[in-house]
Amino acid sequence: MSGTAKKVTDIAFKASKNIDWEGMAKLLVADEARKEFATLRRSFDEVNTALQTKFSQEPEPIDWEYYRKGIGSRVVDMYKEAYDSIEIPKYVDNVTPQYKPKFDALVVELKEAEEKSLKESERLEKEIAEVQELKKKITTMTAEEYFEKHPELKKKFDDEIRNDFWGY
Repeated sequence: MSGTAKKVTDIAFKASKNIDWEGMAKLLVADEARKEFATLRRSFDEVNTALQTKFSQEPEPIDWEYYRKGIGSRVVDMYKEAYDSIEIPKYVDNVTPQYKPKFDALVVELKEAEEKSLKESERLEKEIAEVQELKKKITTMTAEEYFEKHPELKKKFDDEIRNDFWGY
């Protein structure tokens, strides 16, 4: 295997070890997002497996003597010379430098969105708890108790009464 192919294979293998697939899957709420995520993970695993199997093995050396005995040395020497003259070009990675900054920016954006989402989730959980508490107490709660928790509504109603605005 060429040095570059081995390097790419090693990087892909190490990257797969660092991905927290289960952690990311827990963050997904929508069924469509889960399906897309499963497809992404399956595709990543397929590519990683292909890299590990196809590019991690050195080709077996050709036994030229075996072919010389069966075919003849003149034809085999001609093929050996042609085989030795083949130069496989080295892979130059022009893609990673181009997309790495974009990927890093997306990761930062993802972290910010995650933090924002967690804060919003906390706010919504508090609001749900308040609504559930209100639901339990609504049948026995007085207007004064309600206005204690929501002074902005008391002010709004007082202003409407003071200004003789009854909503019609």
